[in-house]
Amino acid sequence: MKILIASNNAHKIEELSGIFTGFSVPVMLISQRDFFGDESPDIEETGLTLQENALIKAKALFALTQMPVISDDTGLEVYALNNAPGVYSARYAGQHRNDKANREKLLHELGNHDNRKARFRTVLHFMSHESSFSAEGICEGRIAKEEAGNHGFGYDSIFIPNGEILTFAEMDPFKKNAMSHRAKAGIELGRMVAEFVQSRNKNE
Repeated sequence: MKILIASNNAHKIEELSGIFTGFSVPVMLISQRDFFGDESPDIEETGLTLQENALIKAKALFALTQMPVISDDTGLEVYALNNAPGVYSARYAGQHRNDKANREKLLHELGNHDNRKARFRTVLHFMSHESSFSAEGICEGRIAKEEAGNHGFGYDSIFIPNGEILTFAEMDPFKKNAMSHRAKAGIELGRMVAEFVQSRNKNE
């Protein structure tokens, strides 16, 4: 089964592809850019929750392609900032979606606050002609005082998972993928997709 990933973010696609290889089902993940080329659509995320945004993207791409789709939305929730930036994580510093500007704004807003607890949340949604379901992954941690590390993307260089001393961006990608929010959501969704594919194959 070929599944279209509702993203042009190469980092997200790489992470999900690595997760899905662990399931023994004939699934091939295809990025928006690979499918659409230079005309890949930029779907507006108008939802007020991660769940709503993931569903919006899944519905939009499924309507365009009529092929199975996996969409995602991820947010960083900082407790001292009333769970901001949350659903606005990708555009926290403005609509231009600048990762560095987002991190700088977050560190400025948090300042020297003693409570630096935060969590990453990812919602993945699968949609096909026969089924529609979602999975969520959460990684608890804290915000570092300054950026550290060259791996990853987004807020990885300022997020330290619970029980660790390194940011996601300082970790080996394999270690990060073993504990990240996207990995947890991906593993759960992968299990659900595997069950769906196996069930569908039995009925054919």
